[in-house]
Amino acid sequence: MTHHSILQPSDEVAAALAAGEPVVALESTIISHGLPRPRNLEVARELEGVVRAAGAVPATIAVLDGVAKVGLTETELERIAMEDGLRKLGQRDLPVAAALKASGATTVSATSFLAARAGVRVFATGGLGGVHRGWTVDQDESADLDTLANTRLTIVCAGVKSILDVPATLQRLETREVTVAGYRTDTFPGFYLNSSGLPIDWRVETPEEIATIMRGQDALGGPETALVVANPVPVDQQLDPALHDRVLAEALAAADRDGVKGQAITPFLLGYLVNGTGGASLEANLAAVRGNTALAAQIAVAWAKS
Repeated sequence: MTHHSILQPSDEVAAALAAGEPVVALESTIISHGLPRPRNLEVARELEGVVRAAGAVPATIAVLDGVAKVGLTETELERIAMEDGLRKLGQRDLPVAAALKASGATTVSATSFLAARAGVRVFATGGLGGVHRGWTVDQDESADLDTLANTRLTIVCAGVKSILDVPATLQRLETREVTVAGYRTDTFPGFYLNSSGLPIDWRVETPEEIATIMRGQDALGGPETALVVANPVPVDQQLDPALHDRVLAEALAAADRDGVKGQAITPFLLGYLVNGTGGASLEANLAAVRGNTALAAQIAVAWAKS
């Protein structure tokens, strides 16, 4: 890949990719929009440290002044954490941001796209987007699903955000030929919860098995679809399921009452959950992201060896 002026891997990431060393992509929306300051910067550094501890290179992805950065310097990481007015960029927003020299954090769709363009194969996040509840009325569906249907990438997540219509999201992933495997679990994880209660077709036990699936994707060819590795938050770190269900029901009712829709619905519901659970949902989210980041690094190491 040529180094376009609008897509720039950091020197460290470029060197690792050239040498075939393991690299893990990390998204920036959790830093800019998902966590309060200054904790967001601490978590950003912590997650990069988790990747390094496993022997891989972290590539946190964001857009700064119109340039898509794959791997951030400490100064750039601080900008994403501390700068006001950062946009939230999906894949479709990237050309506009480049043209207008805008800065923003990248969602799952934009991060996946940019990681794949740069040659990074493994990406760790919290929960995927998906089909929203009430889809038959509003047809609100995250662009994450479309990107995953068109991007050869391994994405480690704790399932999909529990505010979504999870069964419909799993149906859509099946329709779009996106492979889903549960990491040491027989049920699809529930984001803040260890389990959504829904069965998962395939179970894998090791990072090496996942790397072998990735090799199989490449050997078989076919559509450039993603591999979703669903990694549950440990039971002892999950949100209390009864508390989750009660607060989520209140959040959905409040969104309905206030007419919250579109891009505003996810931050509204997640914010309501943080407040309604006294911050416990945030801790469960972070526990999931930490576990996903560690597993993604192990997968990247196994993939680099293969």
